[in-house]
Amino acid sequence: MRAVILVGGEGTRLRPLTYRAPKQMLPIVGVPMLERVLANLAKHGVTEAVLSLGYLPDRFIAAYPDHTVAGVHVTYAVEPSPLDTAGAIRFAALDAGINETFIVVNGDVLTDLDVTRLVAFHRERGAEATIALHPVEDPSRFGVVPTHPDGRVIAFVEKPPRDEAPTNEINAGTYVLEPSVLETIPADVRVSVERQTFPGLVERGSLYALSDDSYWLDTGTPQAYLEAHRDILESRRPVPLATPVANFNWVHESARVADATLSLATIDRDCVIAANVTIENSVLLPGAVVQEGATIRDSIVGPGATIGRGAILEATCVIGGGVSVPGGSILRGEVRLGGPE
Repeated sequence: MRAVILVGGEGTRLRPLTYRAPKQMLPIVGVPMLERVLANLAKHGVTEAVLSLGYLPDRFIAAYPDHTVAGVHVTYAVEPSPLDTAGAIRFAALDAGINETFIVVNGDVLTDLDVTRLVAFHRERGAEATIALHPVEDPSRFGVVPTHPDGRVIAFVEKPPRDEAPTNEINAGTYVLEPSVLETIPADVRVSVERQTFPGLVERGSLYALSDDSYWLDTGTPQAYLEAHRDILESRRPVPLATPVANFNWVHESARVADATLSLATIDRDCVIAANVTIENSVLLPGAVVQEGATIRDSIVGPGATIGRGAILEATCVIGGGVSVPGGSILRGEVRLGGPE
């Protein structure tokens, strides 16, 4: 089975972290998000994938020079200009020569979806396209998908007001497609799969959907990025880890941590944590330095950043790579420090 992985977005809500790295290359407890996405696909028989690249494509190519990610052989399709979701799917699939049933996933969604079950459902229904659905409490930020009892999609409603949503079943960002879908997508122009392609397939009666309540998380915000780590630290999502979680914290073996108070902390490789530091529900990316007496809560510290002596960071600070926060600073709220290089 082959897959198209959509990784072309700029990750604007996670800036300044995404000025230096694509969102899908940010680590989730020490492992790039892309690898965690492909690891789940590999469990379900995906052996080849094409990465649909747009933003910072060289970062992906340099990271995987042997064209292997989580045991999956990957190729790269770099969009000449932004083509939106459907345009990106078409471009990548044709670039890779895909001419059979294939899977599409959003590279910033972490899920334990049973892809094997989804593909079987797709084939049983004789569908042209099948969408994985996931139930959520508030569907207003997503595309909602009401269906007939057999799974045939009635409508595709993008981001409805919460009190007007016809269902709480949302588009979970994993699709099974037939090559014929590519023929419905115009070439070389921006086309949205959610707003244009799927509604067209609804009219043809060939779009189906299957709900799955397994683990699912869209990692696009700082709060969701922290949640992805917390879910692993608290064992809500068991995943392979080179270094085990201890007391609900994960500290890379290369990190140096003095007498610090840690609670739901992720400390990545080569970090240096001084004495009398408190870190709670926070992620420190590789090479971050925290000086004596600092406090970090509900925040993300970028690679190579330095948090000065006695500084306080509270919900929700995002410190960009290489940024230095002066000692004694007090930062709280939606604080973003750092910009493009």
